[in-house]
Amino acid sequence: MHGLETFGISTLLVALAEMGDRTQLLTILLASRYRKPLPILLGVLAATLANHGLAALAGYYVSSFLDAPWFRILIGLSFIVMAGWVLIPDRQADDGASKSHGGVFLTTLIAFFIVEMGDKTQIATAALAARFANVAIVTLGTTTGMMLANIPAAYFGQAITRVVPLKVMRIVSAAIYAVLGLVSLAETAGYLG
Repeated sequence: MHGLETFGISTLLVALAEMGDRTQLLTILLASRYRKPLPILLGVLAATLANHGLAALAGYYVSSFLDAPWFRILIGLSFIVMAGWVLIPDRQADDGASKSHGGVFLTTLIAFFIVEMGDKTQIATAALAARFANVAIVTLGTTTGMMLANIPAAYFGQAITRVVPLKVMRIVSAAIYAVLGLVSLAETAGYLG
């Protein structure tokens, strides 16, 4: 059950955090420009697996080297910071990658991988892997969450932003991150006490 719980939390957090995120906006931009959802989604999938796999590995190995109470407090606080961060809307940035002459898949793969670097969902993936100590399940969960948020974006383009209440999704996501942070801090306090 622990693996299923880790997968579910990872999926839910990233799916909610991705709503209105710059990478979802990139998917909408690419869908509006190319009108080819399948190669766009395959590019998103490949980029996310690579990006989140690396982030989960980093989070896991950093946590195994630094399995100290102060590091556990840092992880708990990072979730609380993420709660505040997801409340701040991302701005759509056209980095020029969508104008590439390389095919839709390659354009999406490169643009999505680059835009996801340092993004809140990548950082959340590292924190989740540090928290749950399971690189594979966290990577699969966060990638599933990313795909759940981006499949409608690829198929429905800009129409999705008129239907999905992004503010509500940000608030729900922030609440989940805050609870995870508080639980991590409470577990650390229990560990110390």
